Amino acid sequence: MTLERKVANVFRLTDENWMKHSNPWSVWTRYSVLPIIVLAFWSRVWIGWWCLIPGLASLFWMFLNPIFFPKPKSTKNWASRSVLGERVYLNRDRIDIPEIHKTPLYSILNTISSIGMLIAIWSIIYYSIWGAVLGVALAYLGKSWYLDRMVWLYEMMKSESEEYQSWDY
Repeated sequence: MTLERKVANVFRLTDENWMKHSNPWSVWTRYSVLPIIVLAFWSRVWIGWWCLIPGLASLFWMFLNPIFFPKPKSTKNWASRSVLGERVYLNRDRIDIPEIHKTPLYSILNTISSIGMLIAIWSIIYYSIWGAVLGVALAYLGKSWYLDRMVWLYEMMKSESEEYQSWDY
C-alpha cells in the first residue's frame, strides 16, 4: 500500500469521494487552510484561547473539504485533473506508471512543501511575519508544482486504463 493511499484512507477518499474531491471548488478552497491556521494561532496574543476556534475549524475544514462539494460537471480543468492524477499516482503499486514519472521529483516537491509547513509552524511560535510568508509560499509552491505534475501524469495515463478514461468527462 502506497503512503498516498494511506493518507487517502485518513480522508475517507472512496471512489465516490475522490470524484467529489476533483471538484475545482474543493481544490481551490483547500488552499485556504494553511493561511487560516497560521492567522488563527498567531492571533493568540490578541484573542487568547479563542484562537482555537478558527484554528480547529480550519483543521475540520481540511478533513471535510474533500467530501463537501458535489462531483464536478466536468473534469476537463487543471484542478480536477490534478486530483485525478494524485489518484493515479497512489495506484502506482497496482497500475504501473510511465518511467518518466518514476522520479524523485515528487518526493522533493513534497519535502519542499513540508519544509514550508515547518517554517510556518516556527513562524507561529516566534511571531515571524517573514517566516509565515516564506513558509506558506514554500508549502504552496511545492504542493502546486506537485499537483501540476499530477495533471501531466493523469493526461499520460488516461489512455492506459479504462478506469482512468471513465474519470474524463
